[in-house]
Parts: sequence; C-alpha cells; structure tokens
Amino acid sequence: MGQQIIFGGQQADGQQVLSRVLAVQYRSMVKFYVTTAIPYVNARPHLGHALEYVQADVIRRYHRLIGDEVHLVSGADENALKNVQAAEKAGVEVKTFLERNSDIFRKFYADLGVELNGFRRGTDEKFHWPGVQELWKRCNIAGDIYKKTYKGLYCVGCEQFYLPKDLVDGKCPAHLKEPEEVAEENYFFKLTRYQKQLEDLIESNELNIIPEHRRNEVLSFVKQGLEDFSISRSNQRARKVGVPIPGDDSQKVYVWFDALTIYMTAVGYGYDEKLWNKWWPADLHIIGKDIIRFHCVYWPAMLLSAGLPLPRTVFSHGFITSNGQKMSKTIGNVIDPYDLINKYGVDALRYYLLREIPPFDDGDITLKRFAEVYQADLANGLGNLVQRVAKMGEGLDLGKLQLEEGSEVNLLKKIEPLIQSFKFNEALEIIWREVSGIDKYISRKEIWALPSEEKQRELNRIIHGTEGITGLRDIAEALQPFMPETAERIREIFQGPKVVAPEKPLFPRLAKIAKISENHEL
Repeated sequence: MGQQIIFGGQQADGQQVLSRVLAVQYRSMVKFYVTTAIPYVNARPHLGHALEYVQADVIRRYHRLIGDEVHLVSGADENALKNVQAAEKAGVEVKTFLERNSDIFRKFYADLGVELNGFRRGTDEKFHWPGVQELWKRCNIAGDIYKKTYKGLYCVGCEQFYLPKDLVDGKCPAHLKEPEEVAEENYFFKLTRYQKQLEDLIESNELNIIPEHRRNEVLSFVKQGLEDFSISRSNQRARKVGVPIPGDDSQKVYVWFDALTIYMTAVGYGYDEKLWNKWWPADLHIIGKDIIRFHCVYWPAMLLSAGLPLPRTVFSHGFITSNGQKMSKTIGNVIDPYDLINKYGVDALRYYLLREIPPFDDGDITLKRFAEVYQADLANGLGNLVQRVAKMGEGLDLGKLQLEEGSEVNLLKKIEPLIQSFKFNEALEIIWREVSGIDKYISRKEIWALPSEEKQRELNRIIHGTEGITGLRDIAEALQPFMPETAERIREIFQGPKVVAPEKPLFPRLAKIAKISENHEL
C-alpha cells in the first residue's frame, strides 16, 4: 500500500488519497524512477541546478501523492578534467576538493526541500566503477569498441570533441572559448552502427523526448549523419582521474561514458541485481538542453549496444538568464540561490522557478522581478488570504463545523495532466486563479460594512464554504508538489481541532520594492 498522508485533518492511506483526490479507479502501486542530470562539481550549484532539482521534486511528490513508489536519484560527475583544474586553481588536493563540493551539492537538494533516494559519486570505486566497467565490457563484446589515433578539437568545459563546423567563430558554442587541439590514441564507440535504430526510436516516441522542438532537434541531428565518438582518455590527459578501462591501464573511461552510467549504478547495476531489476529502466531523465545529445543519442546507443533497456522519457528544460543575458561573473549578473532562500524562503524560490521560468524554454530572473512576483502573488496574494480567513475563523472548533464539499477533486484534476506534461507554470496559474477568486469574493462582500446579522451570515458562509476554509484546504492539497512547506503550514492552520491564526504571515510583505537594485544587491 501507499505511504501515510495527512489529508484534511485525517490520516489516510496513499491509495485512499488517490481515489479521493484524483477520483480515479483503484490501481496497484507502480514504480517511478526519476533522475536529474549528474553535475560537475567544479563550482557551487547555481539557479540552473535549482530549477532542475525543483522540477524533479514536483514530479517526485506528485507520484508519491497518487500512491506510486518513487525513486529520485542524482550524483556527482567527479571524473572530469575540469574538476582537477578547479581543485588545482583552488590549491586543494583533488580528493578533498571533490568530497567537499559533492557534499555541497548533496546539501543543496535538502536546502531546496528535495529528498533524494540516492546520490552516487563518480569516484565511488565500490558501487560505481564496477557498473561502468561492466557496461564497457558489454559494448566491447558487442563489437562496438575499437582503438584508433585521433586528432580533434576538445572543449574541457563540455568534455567533448567538436568538429570545426560546430564551432561559433572558432569557439565552443556553450563556453565561448577556443577548444584545444588534442591528438592521441583513444578507444571509440561505433555510434554510426545505431543511426537507423535511433531514428526509429525517436520517430516512434519509444524514446520519448519532451518538448517536441527538442525532439525535432535531436532527430535532425541524427539524420544529418552520426560519427563514432571517443570514449577514453589517456592517463596523461585525464591526470589519472577516472575509471580504469578493463584490460588497459594506460587509459581512463571518457567522462560521459562514465557519468551517464550513474543512472544505473545508483540503482544497483554491477552489484545488486534485485535492486537493479526493481528500478531500471528510468522512467524519466530531467536534463538541461545543452546535454540533450548525450542523453538522447550517445546514451541510448550505448544501452542498445549493451543490450540493456532504454529510459522511457527525457524532459529537457531551458536556461535561466538575467536581464536577457547568460549569468556571468564577468557581466556581474549572477544571482546566488542561497541569497534568495535566506531573504524570501525556499518556497518563494520554488514558486518563482516553477511559475516564472517556462519549462521548455529559457526564462529570465532579476532581483526586482523576483521581489515583484513575491509581493504580488505570495505576500499580497496567498499569504494575505490565509491570514484573512484564519482571522475570521480563529478559535472555531473545526470538528463541529459542517464544511461544504470542497473542490479538491476538480482542482487537482485540472492540474494533474499539466504536471504529467511538465507544464508546471500552467498548473500554478490555475491554482492562483482559485486564490484570486476566493480573495475577490471576500473583498466584494465587504463583510466589515454589513449589518451585524447579515455580517454573521456571510461570515459563516465564508468560514464554512469553498470561499474560505474548505477552499484553502483544497489549495493546500494542490500545492503539495510545488510548495510543500507552505502547503503544510496552511494545513496546520485549518486542519483542527481549532483554527489557529498564525502570529506571522506566511509571506511577510516587502517594504520598498522600487529600491531593490538591479546590480544584484539584495
């Protein structure tokens, strides 16, 4: 059976919540395995990481809400040259640097309200390396790995080779730096062998890529003709960091062949067959648009070669800009997510990322815009409404109230398909229509100006009805995947036994938004 959930002041089993909340037929619990991208840990996490992790958490919480058994995994891509260079620049021993930064990322999830079920590090020799080497062996047995001397243009930032035609003014399109010319003997993977299979998988949506315009980009890339790619680095170039290649001590596994395998080693691949069989394949990979080729071309081809099941869906999100520009220390427009959390709270950050950043395209953030959204939607919107209704009903015994049947089924049914299709902004828009509707109803009635008898009658209607406590309970349930702390606080106020108005508002109002600096000083 499902997990225990507090619903409307009563404890209910997850499957009962499924029937009551979503009004669907009883079904058996199903597994749902979701992953985020495995980040390099050469620097601190940024807002782009926060966006992806919060999106993953919405999916995780939604599937738990409907009674599924969910597994959310991330990790640390540690076997990259850029990590070694960052450690050297910081004057810190590489092992110490990787441990420290991996812990920072692991903590970042928790600070965002995200609960991971697994976090696999690339330097884990016991639980990661055996899986990487097993994948290598399977691809080798399939005849898809060979060795040759190669000369090419390599971007350390991307950890990939580029063809001259792929560069922009001779520079890497992602990092705007000239790649270095590398010549050495490496192992290669026969990607060309899987061109037709990949085309068929993408065209049939057996490998489901969302959104559609990203799917079309990948399909176009594949149809232009694939080339075999390098999957190893010499010890000299790898600085001896990385997973050793079976049978060749002079080479290390290429970072992308290594890091992608974390999705499997995090659930037992190479060491726990029972765990592996339970969770694989992944139901959903959540990634940024810049690494979509690795996940939708290289990764499925490697799995096809190894005879392993493919992930079912890849959801690719865009980037976060500031004032229309990529965040950069040079430009001076970098916004630290912790600054926003410390000033506004974690749910305020989650709300902005999910409501204001389009799930399928790039989205913008400035401190001023963040403050405006916070003030309008959270402080003057939801927070003010909760405070008003709580004050009206303060001290009432909820057990004796005959509350109207709520709109919880309808509200959740409205947003359910939007969550399933990753349209988080549209789901929140619907929830906020409910917030606005209740708020406008209360203001329109002008209860404070009514004669005492009529005032009491209208007050009772608001307290008992969907324009008051019941409506806010509905909203709290719908907000669970998006703003879990806020949802819990609203439930605590209105779940009983008595209504308890909070001493402090959920979202305190800001004093002077106009004076918030656009040079990124809070």
